[in-house]
Amino acid sequence: MPRRNRFRSNDEPPPLRLAGAARVEERRGRSWHVQPISAAQALKEYRCPGCGGVVEEGVAHVVVWRADGVLGDQADLEARRHWHAHCWRAA
Repeated sequence: MPRRNRFRSNDEPPPLRLAGAARVEERRGRSWHVQPISAAQALKEYRCPGCGGVVEEGVAHVVVWRADGVLGDQADLEARRHWHAHCWRAA
């Protein structure tokens, strides 16, 4: 029998998995998941929402997404953003 990799609409979605050093931080009355990304893991360029600059490939940074969003964990994870670590600390 083939293995089913996706959940059906009547099933519960798979649990959200946080990688190793992810933490939850409180900012401006909201909870945020913060996942550090090492330089070796940074394989693409991203636009930092804090400064509007580019988080270049090979630069350590953080990925941030809501921990208390109203649309659910999967929607929050899909809305994650890559920040320069210093921009996130200053936000």
